[in-house]
Amino acid sequence: MEVEDASPSPRDVERPATPSAKEALVAHPVLPSTLPATPQTPRRKRPVSSYLSFSSTMDFDLEAKAEAAVPTEWKPTRNELLVMVSLSFISLMVALDATVLVTVLPEIAHSLNGTSAEAFWAGTAYLLTSAIFQPVIASISSNFGRQQMLLLSLVFFTVGTILCSVAHNFTVLLTGRSIQGIGGGGIITVTQVIFCDIVPLRQRPKYFAMVLGAWSIGSIVGPVVGGSLVEHASWRWCFHINYPFCGIGFLVAACFVRMNATTEVTFAQKLKQTDWVGAFLFIGSFTSFLVGLSFGGVQHPWTSAATLAPLVVGVAGIGAFLGWQVYRKPHSLLPMSIFYNWSAIAAFYNAMINGLVLFTALYYIPFFFMSVRGQSPAAAGIDLFPAVCFLVPGSIVVAALTARLGRFRWAIWLGWAITTTACGLFIIFDLHTRLVVIAVALALFGIGSGMVLTSVNVGIQAISKVEDCAMAASMYGFFRSLGMPIGVALSGTVFQNAMSSKLSALGLPTQIAHDSEQYVFVLRTMAEGAQKTAILESYMHGFHAVFIFVTAISGSALIASFVIRKFSMDKILLTAYSVK
Repeated sequence: MEVEDASPSPRDVERPATPSAKEALVAHPVLPSTLPATPQTPRRKRPVSSYLSFSSTMDFDLEAKAEAAVPTEWKPTRNELLVMVSLSFISLMVALDATVLVTVLPEIAHSLNGTSAEAFWAGTAYLLTSAIFQPVIASISSNFGRQQMLLLSLVFFTVGTILCSVAHNFTVLLTGRSIQGIGGGGIITVTQVIFCDIVPLRQRPKYFAMVLGAWSIGSIVGPVVGGSLVEHASWRWCFHINYPFCGIGFLVAACFVRMNATTEVTFAQKLKQTDWVGAFLFIGSFTSFLVGLSFGGVQHPWTSAATLAPLVVGVAGIGAFLGWQVYRKPHSLLPMSIFYNWSAIAAFYNAMINGLVLFTALYYIPFFFMSVRGQSPAAAGIDLFPAVCFLVPGSIVVAALTARLGRFRWAIWLGWAITTTACGLFIIFDLHTRLVVIAVALALFGIGSGMVLTSVNVGIQAISKVEDCAMAASMYGFFRSLGMPIGVALSGTVFQNAMSSKLSALGLPTQIAHDSEQYVFVLRTMAEGAQKTAILESYMHGFHAVFIFVTAISGSALIASFVIRKFSMDKILLTAYSVK
């Protein structure tokens, strides 16, 4: 049996077709509020069991109790599969670029005569713009097209790559990294939203595992590739290697990621429906807030005007943005309904802490290997393998199990328990810890982080209302990416303060802590003796403080995860775009 009527029953739902122009009404910045009724260009029909089995406008408590039929017969079309494979390839490029500098920052600081603060910003600038632009690009893509915003994001990414590869000072490098971050964030969020457009939630974890696998591969090879290039060529090759990926990315995005809007609106309507004021307030306020947060304790004291001024402006701007969103309904940049219960708030907090803990570890574990253990950048990347290698099966296995079981909370709880345990094991690391102990701790960290990565993503989409699902997925990416610069900023403050305190207690200059990245090169040539041992102990004191910090913050996410209630993963596929 196939669905013919435009008003499907809860158990018989067909993918919406493209409506006529007079029906073009977008009641939400990401998704239309109702299914289109009059098909203009009918698409291939699917069996009725292919789509979601449960729909309700009643209280969300009923949604948690609903037992819907599992849409086990849904299969992607050839074009849909091509879209998913193309997005996975492009995601591989972004993941590679996000981690390739992990083992290279000391060399960049040394080559460009920069400080540790400037090297810190080489990583943070990318993360900051990547996080901030994600919701804005997701919202604009609902009006101006998924493919169009994906291609524009690739343009930003490529331009940023070119600037980084030719930079001869930190001003140009940081500008390039910021532009790269806009492109990388756009690619991340458009990928999330397109999967919401074409794959029902119950099957989404299984197919999104392709993107997670690509991300994991990029994260695995990034530190090793970066370390190898800086040893045998130049750190500039960390950016040169992106050129083939960018070229192929443009090709596959233009040829295969072709989407049809389910509503037809004029260009003037698109401009009117886009929340430009909200976008300006969002970008400006969060940029100011994160810059102030990054300054605090690293470049300027927390009580200085240079730190407090952007923090105050940022908080005031965020307040103005939230007020504007309430006023702007129904075409606001950010639908406040995605935060409509404590489960959603707890899940978004989990997403932010997942990004914070994961990226802090990816940044400081190689730094620990290169400074305290005296390893080369390539060797540090290889020793990180247990974490990134086990992240792949951790995320993919959970994706398969959540799709099969229709349950996600167990994976969040177990994932955070394993992650917190692993972070606790980091605290026992010292100058003489056996490599097998470090490998076990990193493997546990990878498994736990991978489980959280997938299950929180699925959980946020299950918790959200049907019409908010795509924007909720985008905000998952935002909060997870937001956690990354926050983690690097806070852990940088923790590390520098702890190391300075130890250096001062040992009668050594505290300037070493401010130049800790560059000082790695001094340690390599320093003769063994009491002074070198004291400096290494000071480094280790800083690392211990960071590891205690991530253990505590990981534990807070575990506690918060128990607030998340049970929600059904069987939801109607209400989409703004479909594959051509």
